[in-house]
Amino acid sequence: MAIPVIDLFAGPGGLGEGFSAFSEKPGTEIFRIALSVEKEANAHQTLTLRAFFRQFKPGEVPEDYYDFMKGKLSLSNLYFMYPEQAKAAQEEAWHAMLGEGEGAVKSSEVDLRIETALAGRKDWLLIGGPPCQAYSVVGRSRRQEKKLDESKDERVGLYKQYLRILAVHSPSVFVMENVKGLLSAQTTENHMFHKMLTDLSDPAAVYRQDSKGQNKDTSLVCPGYKIYSLVVKPNSYDFEGKPGYAKQMDYVIMAENYGIPQSRHRVILLGVRNDITAIPDILTKAPEVPISKVLSGLPRIRSGISRGADTSEAWREAVAGIGEAATLKGIDAEVQEIIRKNLDQVNTPQNGMGADYIAYEAASVEYRPDWYLDKNIGGVCNHFSKTHMVSDLHRYFFIASFALAKKVSPVLSDFPESLLPAHKNVTDKKDFDTFADRFRVQVWDKPSKTITSHISKDGHYYIHPDPTQCRSLTVREAARIQTFPDNYFFCGTRTSQFTQVGNAVPPLLANQIAKVVFKIFKSFLDEGNQQHPQRGKNVRSVAGHRV
Repeated sequence: MAIPVIDLFAGPGGLGEGFSAFSEKPGTEIFRIALSVEKEANAHQTLTLRAFFRQFKPGEVPEDYYDFMKGKLSLSNLYFMYPEQAKAAQEEAWHAMLGEGEGAVKSSEVDLRIETALAGRKDWLLIGGPPCQAYSVVGRSRRQEKKLDESKDERVGLYKQYLRILAVHSPSVFVMENVKGLLSAQTTENHMFHKMLTDLSDPAAVYRQDSKGQNKDTSLVCPGYKIYSLVVKPNSYDFEGKPGYAKQMDYVIMAENYGIPQSRHRVILLGVRNDITAIPDILTKAPEVPISKVLSGLPRIRSGISRGADTSEAWREAVAGIGEAATLKGIDAEVQEIIRKNLDQVNTPQNGMGADYIAYEAASVEYRPDWYLDKNIGGVCNHFSKTHMVSDLHRYFFIASFALAKKVSPVLSDFPESLLPAHKNVTDKKDFDTFADRFRVQVWDKPSKTITSHISKDGHYYIHPDPTQCRSLTVREAARIQTFPDNYFFCGTRTSQFTQVGNAVPPLLANQIAKVVFKIFKSFLDEGNQQHPQRGKNVRSVAGHRV
């Protein structure tokens, strides 16, 4: 039977997708998502839709699903047509908020949902990434926070919800993801990462004692966990056999080193219960994948014009404005040549600004077509562009042309005077370095920069490398860079879709982690489900519910 997976803070389901798609041979199910929990409504809708998709075996997904993707069928009608699968999906994907704040579900309810989802299985996997905005370096800088305060920002302590489930339910293995900024985050009392490692090693200890260090609950019997890196082997083991690492960065996965077309750096912890003796492998490195290998097969579309008439002709004329002598003045000669060459190739794409669905027979991908493509789609979904001011269109055209010439994205000191943004700190040359990479193009022959939720607000950091399209990335392009399969449909507004994609774990990275995790399970499941100390014991939750 497939290994059950509980996914907390699931977002649109990137981490779960990687595990559920893992297989040793076609047609075999290794991991099964038993329960996923997400509080944001649009992400939960995406999560539920993907759970519905997984109710069907590969190759047996009904045509009606693809009709939904094409806009021919509503989501409610799709679910109405397949009530059994829809019910299973809705039971799997739980719309709920974890935590202690207003609107959060009670711990006893969480425990009951977990118990029901596991249906008596003792060997299972916990995955998830507690919300990371509180830990991110950019977020802390924006809020001017040197130390985090859990009393003012409940997100700081959300990992404790993950910790509580470890303490109460003792899964065999867990995988926990967070931002790299966690390594430098501090509260008034602790370095967050050191505290987190200590807590995760013995989660029950956190709940056995009260604020004065006195025992308050001696019934929790979780044996604790050894915390491993997925990319570096331990350099030592202590007297209890726990792994040791030379530095905190040993826990950081640099996704571009593992076949992900993106330089995404995240802390990912692998916890193995202490009564399990298996020592995990580490991920196998792979050559870098440039974005050209995942974007070049998508249909060409144009940007829109945010102010003034937005017609095909108006767009062509607006883009052509960069060819004026006054604008070109001060631009490197090599870049000027590329600008002129590309201006000759500017035409209105057949698909205009794109759409929720574009019928496109030639949709392809050079890298892992087995992972990305689904011939039943007959096109591309979630592929529509943003609108931009004419002045920004000129900047985008220049920046993309510069990258073609120099193989790097330009900084503001590379801009001609005519294309500098009108921000006072730029025009006065004050804090010029602060705005140096205010505009950033993704370079064709390199992995993308990190796709984050910020893409929902600002396209300037995610400029498409083709000057003739003169736009920022679409949701589908961001999703391909994040390694979501093309049949993964994102629900909600475009802003929400971008946020969902940016917050997700790349499924193809999760798929590689699944291989490492499965080997741990296999090491003891193949031995006839030998009885570990934890198996078969009742554990009482801090809320008093017996599981």
